[in-house]
Parts: sequence; structure tokens; C-alpha cells
Amino acid sequence: MRKFKKGIVYLLFAIPVVTQLYPLLWLVLYSLKTNEEIMDGSFFSFPKSFQWHNYSEAYTSGSYLKYLSNSVFVTGVTMICVIVLASMVAYAISRFRWKYGNIVMTIFLMGMMIPMQATLLPLMIIFKNIHVLNTHLSLILPYIAFSTPIAVFILSGFMRDIPHEIEESAFIDGASVYRIFRSIILPVSIPPVMTVCILTFINIWNEYILAATFISSEKLKTLPFGVYTFVSQYSVNYGNIGAFLVMGALPVILIYFFLSNKITKGMVAGAVKG
Repeated sequence: MRKFKKGIVYLLFAIPVVTQLYPLLWLVLYSLKTNEEIMDGSFFSFPKSFQWHNYSEAYTSGSYLKYLSNSVFVTGVTMICVIVLASMVAYAISRFRWKYGNIVMTIFLMGMMIPMQATLLPLMIIFKNIHVLNTHLSLILPYIAFSTPIAVFILSGFMRDIPHEIEESAFIDGASVYRIFRSIILPVSIPPVMTVCILTFINIWNEYILAATFISSEKLKTLPFGVYTFVSQYSVNYGNIGAFLVMGALPVILIYFFLSNKITKGMVAGAVKG
């Protein structure tokens, strides 16, 4: 009976593992096939011969480096701004005693409930009026706005449990609030900070709706737009599209694979305690 129960548990864990890993495996196989094999409908079969040249063509013809550099810039600037802003807000909410602290926290929590699609039209009008439409700034600003609430939630939950004696000792030694925040609170908060960085990266890296709405210049477009390079009026190169999608998803997969334990630790240390 004990072996039977253990087998049931393994089966329950195996189902989500297979359902999560199979789409990635299917995409890799898809990227190594010819158009003929893909159009034949053999979605679950191995390629007859591995078309490795799909990757070289996706790299060169798809202008991979151009789209990659745009994505790296937008994502990097967003992550830095989110960490700076969210850490300061979380520090003020969790460590200071002021009348409006809970109200400010509630406002940020409400920001987590607003769907990104509902803001497209007003943001389009605002960005057009302030002349930032069709620039990277039109992506960075909403990315920061949508990433900051969850970052504040995670960081404030962790900072709330930091012993106050550490700050009191620093105050006695003459340290200012900014010095305490920079030299004590931030170094101690590395686990949730890493969690915020990884979650922000994953959410922004392949974001398409805002980028498609606010960016029309070819030189400013991010990685998800590279697939359109292989779509023409009369033909579609499906193998190259698959290869480009694999190369676009690879940074996210690698970062999550090597840093997934930090996400778990940060969420447990921050959100659960909060």
C-alpha cells in the first residue's frame, strides 16, 4: 500500500512535468524540420534530417542581434528602475511608522489587479501627447508601472521582518536613513531582490502587446517581432520561425533553470511572511 501511494504521488508530479516540458521539446523538434515536414502535419514526429541551418538563417536573416539588443536594453533599464523604486517604497512602507503607510500599500496592491490590455488606449493618447510614442521610453514606463506593485509586495514582506535593532545600532553610530537603506537593508534583502529581478525579466522579455502597440520603427522593435522576418506575402518559413523562437526563449529558460531556487527562497522570505 505504501508503494502504491508513492506511485500515485510520482504520477501526479509527472503529469505537470510532462505537460510543461513537452511544448519546449516540440518547439525544438519543430525548429529542426523542413517546411514540407511541418506542412505534412507530422507534429509529433522527429525530423527526418536535422535542419541545423535553420538556426544560422534565423540568426542572420532574422537580425537576431538587433532585436536582442533592443530587448536587453528595455529589460535591463526596466529591472534597474523597478528595483530602485520598489525597494525605496517597500522600505518606507515596512520600516517607517506613518499614517498613510497602509493606504499606499493598498494602492500598490490594487495596481496588481489592473490588466495591461485595459491601459492600451489611454497610454497611447498620453504618449502621443508627450511625444514619447514610438520610442523605447513608451515601453519602459508601462513596464515599470506594471512590475513595481508585485516588487513592492515581495520586498516589503521581507523587510518587515528585519530586526529593528540593526537600524537602532546604526542610528546610534550616526548613520542617516539613506546610509542605513544603502548599506544595511539592501544587502540583507538580496534574496527577494533577486526574485524581483527574475520575475521582471521573465514577464518583460517576450512581452508583445505593448510593444506592438507603441513601437512601429523597425530599428526599435524587440525580440518577439523577429519572427515576422520569415513571413512574406506568398510564403512562410516555419523552420526558421521555430529556430528564432527557440533562440528567443533560451535566455529565459537558462535564467530560470539556474536561478529558480532563488525565486522560491525570495517568495517564501517575502510574500509569504508579508
